[in-house]
Amino acid sequence: MADLTYDADIRLKGEAKTEKFYMDTSAAQTIYKGQPVMIDQTTDTLYMVGYVDGIDVAPTDVFMGIAAEKKSVLLSGAETTEIELYVGPTIVGFKSTVFTLNSKLGSTVYMSDSSTLSVTAADNVQIGTLFKIDDGYCYIKLSAPQVCAGSGA
Repeated sequence: MADLTYDADIRLKGEAKTEKFYMDTSAAQTIYKGQPVMIDQTTDTLYMVGYVDGIDVAPTDVFMGIAAEKKSVLLSGAETTEIELYVGPTIVGFKSTVFTLNSKLGSTVYMSDSSTLSVTAADNVQIGTLFKIDDGYCYIKLSAPQVCAGSGA
């Protein structure tokens, strides 16, 4: 697949936990609902960026959560725009066929771009563990915030 260009079709299982964080404005960005959000230590150690395939996730980067809403910021704007994120232990369902067997429950889950689940660490963002597979959705128990120690090229 490819990076999100619109809000993702996600589902929630159980009670959702959310937190608000400030977005990075070192580049203009739009973060879509359902997109992983992280601290990319190479660009900013304080503010959030939406994860896209072009980011090489390092073992020191921090996965902060999944966007609960769509938000945009302009280049060099004031870093005062907050975005609400689903954080752990929220269980988020993503439309996906990456996992089809219950024997994979408990597996570590990554995203290879902002709309595709993956089992590959490489330079992908680590988001949590596979909780359930149901009706074409893979439910992931978020491990956020979390240092992406298992990621990195």
